[in-house]
Amino acid sequence: MTELKNNSSISQIRIADEVISVIAGTSAFEVDGVAGASGIFKNDITEIIGKKNLAKGVKVSVADGIATIDITITVKMGYKIPEVCENVQAKVKTSVETMTGLTVGQVNILVTGLSHEKDTTKADKA
Repeated sequence: MTELKNNSSISQIRIADEVISVIAGTSAFEVDGVAGASGIFKNDITEIIGKKNLAKGVKVSVADGIATIDITITVKMGYKIPEVCENVQAKVKTSVETMTGLTVGQVNILVTGLSHEKDTTKADKA
């Protein structure tokens, strides 16, 4: 549980680490070239709908108000892995900081595989 500092002395704001994980996982899925996180693929709707599954493959640790986020992803074939990872890092950092007010110190990406699933929009452009 992450506690945020509040200007008011009469209240506290706490955000569960799972909430931060869901924000990070959702943001990672929005990046072009990401096929899935920790074995979950975008086209498997039943896996994506539940918030528990969106947090799968995401580990969050917060110390002194600074979050470190570790995400495991699968990249679509034909995309540049470093470029996809940089885009995921930027998207996750922005989303978590905007929605929670936390500072994100690191977003670490582990690529565990490539998806051979064809991206029709990219194929049409080529």
